[in-house]
Amino acid sequence: METGRVNPTMKLENQGITGLGYVYYNLIEPDLMSEAVKNGEGEIGQGGTFLVSTGKFTGRSPKDKHVVRTSSTENTIWWDNNAPMEADAFDRLYDDMIAHMGGGKFYVQDLFGGADPAHRLDVRVVTELAWHGLFIRHLLRRPEREELNSFTPDFTIINCPSFKADPEKHGCRSDTVIALNFDRKLILIGGTEYAGENKKSVFSLLNYLLPEKGIMPMHCSANHAVGNPVDTAVFFGLSGTGKTTLSADPGRVLIGDDEHGWSERGTFNFEGGCYAKTIGLDPEAEPEIYATTQKFGTVIENMVYDAETKELDFNDTSLTANMRCAYPLEYISNASSTALGGHPKNIIMLTCDAFGVLPPIARLTPAQAMYHFLSGFTSKVAGTERGVTEPEPTFSTCFGAPFMPRRPEEYGKLLQEKIAAHGATCWLVNTGWTGGAYGTGSRMPIKATRALLSAALDGSLTEATFRKDPNFGFDVPVTVAGVDSSLLDPRSTWADKEAYDKQATRLVEMFAENFEQYVPYIDEDVKAAAIG
Repeated sequence: METGRVNPTMKLENQGITGLGYVYYNLIEPDLMSEAVKNGEGEIGQGGTFLVSTGKFTGRSPKDKHVVRTSSTENTIWWDNNAPMEADAFDRLYDDMIAHMGGGKFYVQDLFGGADPAHRLDVRVVTELAWHGLFIRHLLRRPEREELNSFTPDFTIINCPSFKADPEKHGCRSDTVIALNFDRKLILIGGTEYAGENKKSVFSLLNYLLPEKGIMPMHCSANHAVGNPVDTAVFFGLSGTGKTTLSADPGRVLIGDDEHGWSERGTFNFEGGCYAKTIGLDPEAEPEIYATTQKFGTVIENMVYDAETKELDFNDTSLTANMRCAYPLEYISNASSTALGGHPKNIIMLTCDAFGVLPPIARLTPAQAMYHFLSGFTSKVAGTERGVTEPEPTFSTCFGAPFMPRRPEEYGKLLQEKIAAHGATCWLVNTGWTGGAYGTGSRMPIKATRALLSAALDGSLTEATFRKDPNFGFDVPVTVAGVDSSLLDPRSTWADKEAYDKQATRLVEMFAENFEQYVPYIDEDVKAAAIG
């Protein structure tokens, strides 16, 4: 039985997916929520939100992600970072998953990955859970009703959490599996209810496909000046660096908060929504994101709430610290209606340095930008994970290693070429610690960070006097209006200057050791930047 908006010529049976029971095609938000409640998947919260727990998995399972090894992928995939799966094992996995799904109820959403029609990916998402359909309907881009009549999927994602993989039979690591088959244009997800696997699978697809077209896929947020899309800025950064917060500037137009492409025409958002962390969400500091937690259709994921009033607890991490909300981009008042921008005028690379060494802002040459892009540095701090007693460096190349199917130098080279072609100015911004490492110093004042970013984006910072950083060789401003000058010289903020010097030497050595893996593949100017 089929119900909902469906293109009769492109039913699942025509893709060889047979034996299912009820299949619901392209239900809209109210119907998806009704189905989810009827199925016992969650409940309605304040303002018409949908409250859900993802059970055992409250985050992604990167070690359970596999790419199918074929003749077309053998020499294009970064196998050191992507676990291989043999083609025949994938075939067995597919057959067993479809058999497991037999007679069941499933939900289909036909969606776009990418705001630029010239470069978008048409994705069909088949989900066992109705709320997964709601989630991905928010996070990808929704076709107009007439576009559904001719929709033909480029790739299909099948997500069946109740299916458990057999590692021995299916060539995977555990009973949880995320398997990408570029030849069959299929992604299979099983054994996890965490909805983020759906959106990151599409990101991984685009990260593989777009470089062949000369398009740079980016794990970044982006905004542009009001009335001037040419003045676009992108913000690379790992979790906890301020990527979402700093790009959500009420004085600029938000293009998107997580995943973008840089084509020959400019910047475009891959997504149609946002997936924001809600831990400690402050209605004064982030009023618009906070407001989405009481808007119709917003998915509230893994948050503790009052059983009677449905009031959310933004500080209770008993389920997970990775509590989130997913909502359409139009819920943010200053969001772009097109999700398109110009070629980036400024590129911001965000890091949270818990070692207290890096300055709050530094200007990078194109070679230095490639060095820091490939390094992808931030740091974990004591208390974030069991056994972490002092700051630990985290190097996630391209600021998103788990989603990079190709070797990192390929993305780095693309970025370097784009910067050279369009003259972007690159900045490294440290939102971490000052006056000492974590435990001794204090967090970089958000007011100072915003003032420095404003100066960078409006162009006034380029007129400042700069000094050469003795550790990394980049340019650091000496004075900036509205910012305490002592913050700009990290060493001066430390009471024990010798301790700072030791910490700085240690961090430089960590960078160098991590970067050794890229040296055989990079140009001489980037090697020089690595030396400093």
